[in-house]
Amino acid sequence: MKRLVILGGGESGVGTAILGKKKGYEVFVSDKGKIKEKYRKVLEHIGIDWEDEKHTESKILNADVVMKSPGIPDKVPLVLKLVAKGITVISEIEFASKYTDATIIGITGSNGKTTTTMLTNHILKEGGLNVGMAGNIGDSFAKMVAEKNIDFYVLEISSFQLDGIDEFKPHIAILTNITPDHLDRYDYKFENYVASKFRVAMNQTESDFLIYDADDEVIVDWLKNHPVKSQLVPFSIERQLDKGACLKNKNIRITTNTNTIEMTTDALALEGKHNLKNTMAASTVAKLVGIRKETIRQSITNFQGVEHRLEKVLKIGHVQYINDSKATNVNATYFALDSMSAPTVWIVGGVDKGNDYKELMPLVREKVKAIICLGLDNEKIKDAFGNVVDLMVETFAMSEAIKVAYKIAERGDTVLLSPACASFDLFENYEDRGNQFKEEIKNL
Repeated sequence: MKRLVILGGGESGVGTAILGKKKGYEVFVSDKGKIKEKYRKVLEHIGIDWEDEKHTESKILNADVVMKSPGIPDKVPLVLKLVAKGITVISEIEFASKYTDATIIGITGSNGKTTTTMLTNHILKEGGLNVGMAGNIGDSFAKMVAEKNIDFYVLEISSFQLDGIDEFKPHIAILTNITPDHLDRYDYKFENYVASKFRVAMNQTESDFLIYDADDEVIVDWLKNHPVKSQLVPFSIERQLDKGACLKNKNIRITTNTNTIEMTTDALALEGKHNLKNTMAASTVAKLVGIRKETIRQSITNFQGVEHRLEKVLKIGHVQYINDSKATNVNATYFALDSMSAPTVWIVGGVDKGNDYKELMPLVREKVKAIICLGLDNEKIKDAFGNVVDLMVETFAMSEAIKVAYKIAERGDTVLLSPACASFDLFENYEDRGNQFKEEIKNL
């Protein structure tokens, strides 16, 4: 009996344990932190050996294969020991994909992958396909493979998950964009991070597809120097393309090997240029798997959007409050500010991942009337924008930030929470930050 050791007892770890057990492995789950009670109950219910708040090396270094949670860096001593012993260390995506014959759509990128994943899932469902959505979002992929019989998987995949693949091969891969993010995990070398994202296409063949943003210089340059085997399907909002998706007279035009379809952009559910790109990417997938144009058109107009991503919360006194707590890097905030059409009171700050705020300068000058800093250390934001806006206020709690925003904002303004930073200084995670934002607004 082969021994499967799982490092990390969260959603992906427990999902992998369920699948591993079903496939006849001897399974052991080890978590350095505390395993949540709901996950402990599952492990106990199906009779899986586990430990938390420690890693017992004697029970780990005898594994045939190890699945490590994406949150554990490759450089930690335990992982280095496993690799030195020649034990295969993989991600959940790699493990689970071996046990399904479903068509896999793998979506990665620095920004836009959650929206694109949810929209792709939505269109395929509306088209009557038997679809599962997993990966970085929703249920564990491995758990779904263990418990359901699904024809199409739409997977949101992070670079950390891609670092742990050997044979994983999506039939359709999407690369939304690549901007500097998580560089602390990649020796502060941007090219290492780019290479990691492109692993999504590494096992693809001539019968597979890579959908990518042709306006993203990083992607285009990388493809020139590192050709892939799959069929390239670009999308662009800046130029006309013979193949792929582009804009023609305000219509989205998608051309694949079979034919061309055109759809109006007038009634898109999602606003902003970046969402136009996300819509193009998702619609291209739908076209490749044979969904009817009418279904695609209806789906992109009735889609509900993603919580904490440019989510319109309430209008109070003719002021629109928007929750974009999911914007944890500068590039995501750039998209948010770019889509603002009213004078904006911008709430920003948190744990900085080596942010360079320079690229936001033109947008801040043009659109932002006041900045509310929300974080324990706001020096970099104050240095960057102190001379650019008329009013800057420091706050250290969401309730305080919202009170200040309410005072400052005038009729016709927008209050935008788009932090450009991680949330761990004052909040549990970006969801907690967004939920507190929404609660405080409802209390006004």
